Amino acid sequence: MISILKKSIRLIIGFILCASSTVFMLNSNLGLSPWDVFHQGLSNVTGLTIGQANIISSIAVIIIGILLGQRIGLGTLLNIIMIGKLVDIINESNIIPVASSLSMGIIMMVIGMLVMGYGCYLYIGCELGCGPRDGLMVGLSAKLKKPIKLIRGSIEVFVLLVGVVLGGKVGIGTLISAFTIGYCIQLIFKICKFDAVNIKHKSFFESIKI
Repeated sequence: MISILKKSIRLIIGFILCASSTVFMLNSNLGLSPWDVFHQGLSNVTGLTIGQANIISSIAVIIIGILLGQRIGLGTLLNIIMIGKLVDIINESNIIPVASSLSMGIIMMVIGMLVMGYGCYLYIGCELGCGPRDGLMVGLSAKLKKPIKLIRGSIEVFVLLVGVVLGGKVGIGTLISAFTIGYCIQLIFKICKFDAVNIKHKSFFESIKI
């Protein structure tokens, strides 16, 4: 029982940190993240809202993750449901300041990426399933036997390019995120001596039984 409680607390803290990282990067005022550029571009082409485009892309990424051998766990579903809500709560609380200069914006962007790395470490380490995009990152890393930093960076650059082609808007923060977020996540994983590739995630039904 204590183990389940600890794991639940760790999962929630991981989600809060991931949501906080999104707000840090949003409040840096340096431009949309690569995925949001993609969502905006998809919205332009299809007429969907950015939120709807986000949901559809998440489902598509989950399907790709399954094909790569990733398990869909309770953590995967909670990731989709909770992080978006937590982003709204943190953003509306005004806990995280808005950057007033370029230098402050860059610092906030870097902090956001490092916080995301630690948040991923916490919730992925619960072995309850990765979020859609993190699952894709881990699955490709295992399949291609390439480091997390290279895989995550490649994914970010790819979706950024597709988003630009579809009409999404790019800022300097978009480029900073695309080319450095993989290194930031890899750095946190290395500091925490965490091997995300070899984590044995429990399926949704296994999690429910526990």
